[in-house]
Amino acid sequence: MKILVLNCGSSSIKYALYDMDTKQVIASGGAERVGLDNAFVKVKLPNGEKIQVMHDIPEHTEGVKFIFSLLTDAEIGAIRSLSEIDAVGHRMVHGGEKFTESVLITDEVIRAFEAVSDLAPLHNPANLKGIRAVSELMPDMPQVGVFDTAFHQTMPDYSFMYALPYEVYEQYGVRRYGFHGTSHRYVSARACEFLGLDYNKVKIITCHIGNGGSLAAVKNGRCMDTSMGLTPLEGVMMGTRAGDVDGGAVTFLQKKLGLDADAMSSYLNKKSGVAGVSGIGSDMRDLEKACAEGNKRAQLAEKMYNYRIRKYIGAYAAAMGGVDVIVFTAGVGENQTSMREAACDGLEFMGVKLDKEVNAKIRGKEAVISTPDSKVKIVVIPTDEELMIASDTMAIVSK
Repeated sequence: MKILVLNCGSSSIKYALYDMDTKQVIASGGAERVGLDNAFVKVKLPNGEKIQVMHDIPEHTEGVKFIFSLLTDAEIGAIRSLSEIDAVGHRMVHGGEKFTESVLITDEVIRAFEAVSDLAPLHNPANLKGIRAVSELMPDMPQVGVFDTAFHQTMPDYSFMYALPYEVYEQYGVRRYGFHGTSHRYVSARACEFLGLDYNKVKIITCHIGNGGSLAAVKNGRCMDTSMGLTPLEGVMMGTRAGDVDGGAVTFLQKKLGLDADAMSSYLNKKSGVAGVSGIGSDMRDLEKACAEGNKRAQLAEKMYNYRIRKYIGAYAAAMGGVDVIVFTAGVGENQTSMREAACDGLEFMGVKLDKEVNAKIRGKEAVISTPDSKVKIVVIPTDEELMIASDTMAIVSK
């Protein structure tokens, strides 16, 4: 079975074509600058070579159509005909409380998804454009929605509720939803498979740390808490997002800076975090370099960044009554050895012992980085959200 995975953003379309018999990616790439000048598609060829193809992409339907043409191209394509594709799986960002698992996309599902679009005004409409593009080009193609928020829907109410008047939850759905759920689900299950543990009998803290970052407390196979909230802004400090901040500070700054709600949202989401504190940017590699050169603001940003990750690990261990496994994943989590060391430093009282020599050698591959006598296993598990989406799609279509 061949499954095409689409991840449609407001101005981008990422894709990956899987042969599910081998679970291998046979084609991948992404369209960028959709709706803007100088649009193009990056294509990874079967031999691993990457090329860039310029193409005018005024909207998503044209982008999906062009991606289809590249998949079947005589020279760089991976399949001879679109009929070889059995189903399309979509990354869906925000499902609200309506979606607790992946679903076959129907008119009813689309209406329910549209109803929660105000919770993710940048992402959900773009996801819908991808679905409609496929429907227009291939009307009989089965499509499946896989939601970033679904894995976190097992959180108890005392975990997901905010201490706001209850009416705003009833009327507007204001609560913690969490994100990166497909990644947290994949790496928590894969870590147990890798370690030979029963997924339904362990306490796991998953640390998805990239330019955006979130942690999740997973107890006996169910998410109990996660750091992102109503939006992806809450939680740990991120590349350009502030993470946890006093609501009073937000209203104070709105008045002082003369910002409206949209401008304040941009300030917190795009101008804060590592970039805002360091003044350097959001790339952790640049931050490390600046720290090594003695840049004080960069050093402060790095300490804040690592401290907040460590604080969440401690909090989630307390919330679950202990922890058996700590998982690091995503771009920073998989590759930045100094962050992993700093995040675990001081957690020895919990039985966490990092093998610093092993940790220093591990980048982007599955590995145990704790010492043999550590009571808590610490592992690096590269995430594979696209494979998770493809697997869910195959399971639902096969039914």
